[in-house]
Amino acid sequence: TRQKSLMREYTETLVFAVLLFVIIKTDVVQAFRIPSGSMEDTLLVGDFLLVNKFIYGPVVPGTDIKLPGIRDPQPGDVIVFPYPSDPSKDFIKRCVAIEGQVVKVRDKVVYVDGKRVEDPVYSKHTDTFIVSAKQGPRDNWGPKVVGQDELFVMGDNRDSSSDSRFWGFVDKNTVKGQAFIIYWSWGQQSGDPRLDW
Repeated sequence: TRQKSLMREYTETLVFAVLLFVIIKTDVVQAFRIPSGSMEDTLLVGDFLLVNKFIYGPVVPGTDIKLPGIRDPQPGDVIVFPYPSDPSKDFIKRCVAIEGQVVKVRDKVVYVDGKRVEDPVYSKHTDTFIVSAKQGPRDNWGPKVVGQDELFVMGDNRDSSSDSRFWGFVDKNTVKGQAFIIYWSWGQQSGDPRLDW
């Protein structure tokens, strides 16, 4: 009957929409929220951004199988990946060097293959004090060669970022995607309702 076919049409449309949403979320685009200031002023606390998961190769839902991507992460890309020390947490940093490249940091200046790397446009240093290599790796690190299928990453807030200087390289095959657009920003103030994402 007419009512039955209309109900079936609505059901099929709903099922198709849900399947399309799942495919897009798992394979193409995912939303993330910036929880810390390690990428300031490029990305601010409270920024909501979309991450392109297709560019580096999507993961088949429910498996660890990664499909071929358009390209590998490159220096300058802002990438999302599982924190190596706790894969349940996602980190976002800037890729500074890829496999085979030699990285060193001298008095806050980054060098890749012996050439100075210009700081990203909105990056910053908030501390004029230089930390010696004996005191810690923040301002003086390396030189080290980035291993096969690995990436050296740093936060744009160079003096306040937990990154490859402290916990090592990122496995290229674990990278979830590249940040490509900020679609909303909300800097939460004290007294504001809690906003979880």
